[in-house]
Amino acid sequence: MLSRACGRLASVLRRTLAPPSEVARRRLHASGSRPLADRSERAEEPPRTFDPALLEFLVCPLSKKPLRYEASTNELINEELGIAYPIIDGIPNMIPQAARMIHQSKKQEEMEQR
Repeated sequence: MLSRACGRLASVLRRTLAPPSEVARRRLHASGSRPLADRSERAEEPPRTFDPALLEFLVCPLSKKPLRYEASTNELINEELGIAYPIIDGIPNMIPQAARMIHQSKKQEEMEQR
């Protein structure tokens, strides 16, 4: 069962990875030897999007519970803890310090009504 899950994760990751030519361009850019013509191509590239198939493998690092993808805010949501992890260039930032609190106003309203 574990090997099947690892195989599925590998196939999802292969689909989300940039093609080798893009990786080579990034390395050239990092070394500073990228021609000016290639710099204009980068502006035309669409932003990388999050692959929802990864939700099968990702869990909250704090509660170890499944996460929900919110496309409108481009975040992974943990409803139980009320936190949202940002997704930057298609890559979830699962560092708890980078997460933002959600539902604070709702919780405060509930407390005031009691």
